[in-house]
Amino acid sequence: MPAWESVPYNALLKMPKLQQVHPLSILLARFKVCISEAGRTSMGLGKIWRRQLALYLAVLSSIGFIQPTLSKANLSAAPMREVRGVWLTNIDSEVLFSGDRLQSTLRQLSKLNFNTVYPTVWNWGYTLYPSAAATRTIGVSQRLYPDLGNTGQADPREGQQHSRDMLRELTTLAPRYRLSVIPWFEFGFMAPARSDLAQKHPDWLTQRRDGNPIIMEGDAPRVWLNPLHPEVQQFLADLVTEVAAQYDIHGIQLDDHFGLPVELGYDPYTIALYRQEHQGKLPPANPRDTDWMRWRANKITAALQKVFRALKAQKPGAILSLSPNPAPFAYSEFLQDWVAWERQGYIEELVLQVYRRDRNRFLMELSRPEVEQARQHIPVSIGILAGLNRQPVSMNWIQQQIRWVRDRQFAGVSFFFYDTLWASPTESEQQRKEKLSTLFQSSAFRPTAFTP
Repeated sequence: MPAWESVPYNALLKMPKLQQVHPLSILLARFKVCISEAGRTSMGLGKIWRRQLALYLAVLSSIGFIQPTLSKANLSAAPMREVRGVWLTNIDSEVLFSGDRLQSTLRQLSKLNFNTVYPTVWNWGYTLYPSAAATRTIGVSQRLYPDLGNTGQADPREGQQHSRDMLRELTTLAPRYRLSVIPWFEFGFMAPARSDLAQKHPDWLTQRRDGNPIIMEGDAPRVWLNPLHPEVQQFLADLVTEVAAQYDIHGIQLDDHFGLPVELGYDPYTIALYRQEHQGKLPPANPRDTDWMRWRANKITAALQKVFRALKAQKPGAILSLSPNPAPFAYSEFLQDWVAWERQGYIEELVLQVYRRDRNRFLMELSRPEVEQARQHIPVSIGILAGLNRQPVSMNWIQQQIRWVRDRQFAGVSFFFYDTLWASPTESEQQRKEKLSTLFQSSAFRPTAFTP
């Protein structure tokens, strides 16, 4: 089998002899992938084939068989291919807590010509779907309601969910509303300090040099799983594997929590590993030592590689999406070297969080060289803050950001988060929907990993 038949999608176009391959050969090769994937999963061949066909058409575009057209005078108008996404959370939102609300939300998004949802499925130390991996590891199959009081106890409303499978409902409904589902592993390596995960696996946690594992997130005490620990890596890989195996998804998404606060990494496991690789020397006392930061960042890259391979082994056509902070902050504060991840072919969609309320700062983040470089290989869209519970954002400002993103021909936008799109003390929900609809007047397909 030629190598180009099974390589990751965002690496395919980097192969020098691709243009010598007849497009029909690519189509037939990808159909073989469909048959193989259908044999390993419960997803129907038809659904898999539709996704592969979209990728095939993107290949034709990329190698010149199909020429996309976009009028220079109409760059701010809605393109035919654009990410129009929104994150669905279980914080300050009721969307995920009932099937009726979920269906109403998807219907509304479809009416407004959205095409992608990123529902949280790993949050507050628990899965939001029935998980065999979580049951084995922490003894709890799922929890949809977060422990906002940091009590270590389940929310009393959790009993009302019974054995409900929110993700099954979502992935079953989404095709009806022309929405792609990319489950969002929101907490990454982070967990509440009093969660079952933290209490049952203290050896999985990392810590500061003084031995303190707690990192405060606002008023909430958090701990961080050690990304270097093989059991931690396997646990997250198992979660990704079961989601890919059991649900009709377009891919999975990691975010800024797939990293490590720079002051952490002084736990016994990491110290022993460092000494093993440095002739018995202890890690530097300064957590910002250049070589010490690079060593930990490289280990986190290895952890990402394991997740990528787990996803592709189960569902080759699924993409790995990442929603990080801008690169300088991501690396200096969380040892997340997403620039290297993208260059190495592990990231197939980038949704850059640019939560800014200042024009110059917003545009500066869009023009960074590492962002421009990523756009040459994969779809890069921009995460826009729609508001927080007590910090509304005007729809005029949201509209302006969308225009700037389109003017610069990014792949699209995604909003954090659904409920705050419609919440404002000065604008009604209907007014905000009408303003947004002026920029999403017609439907659009998602771009693929072959187009910037």
